[in-house]
Amino acid sequence: MNDTKTYSVPGIHCDHCKAAVTRELEAVGGVKSVDVDLDSKLISVTGSGLDDSALRAAIDEAGYEVAA
Repeated sequence: MNDTKTYSVPGIHCDHCKAAVTRELEAVGGVKSVDVDLDSKLISVTGSGLDDSALRAAIDEAGYEVAA
């Protein structure tokens, strides 16, 4: 069964941001798909056994911060 986690990331604003975040998140174990909505500044990650701290670390590694 797949889970979906959604994060608000106010710093994303262009295709480069989208590509960087997607690349980092796709490298996390269990991730099946990543959807980045630049208008709403939301990132949805779908997969199985998703580790919230690993996903947040991947967003951070891409250079962005998840909103509190």
